[in-house]
Amino acid sequence: MADDVGILVLGHGSTKPYNKEMVEKCAELIGKNHDGPVRIAFLNMDEPNIATGLESFTGSKVKTIVALPIFLAHGVHTLEDIPTELSIDPALRRGNCRLNGDEVEIRCAEPLGVDECIASLAYRRATEALK
Repeated sequence: MADDVGILVLGHGSTKPYNKEMVEKCAELIGKNHDGPVRIAFLNMDEPNIATGLESFTGSKVKTIVALPIFLAHGVHTLEDIPTELSIDPALRRGNCRLNGDEVEIRCAEPLGVDECIASLAYRRATEALK
């Protein structure tokens, strides 16, 4: 990805501090593979909220922000709540916002879903439970 693309890693939010720490660590790991800025935001309970997360790209040179929900599957949060908070079209999963006086495109990524790497991690967790 280009350095003018920002990634906004989205967590659900929780009253438990380790939830926020997990999203922060995930964003840090994503940042190792991405040249542009990586930020975090939460749907509820944790800060920054999504609006503040978008604003955190102010001062960067991003032209596109990819909102990346760290959710396993689609549900009301990914299909309705997150697009509403991002002020984007839920059907298209994209829209625009103003940052630095410029129009910036927002694209919402799909949830993590079913993938070989998710299945491998799940199997690893199952074998760890047997130790």
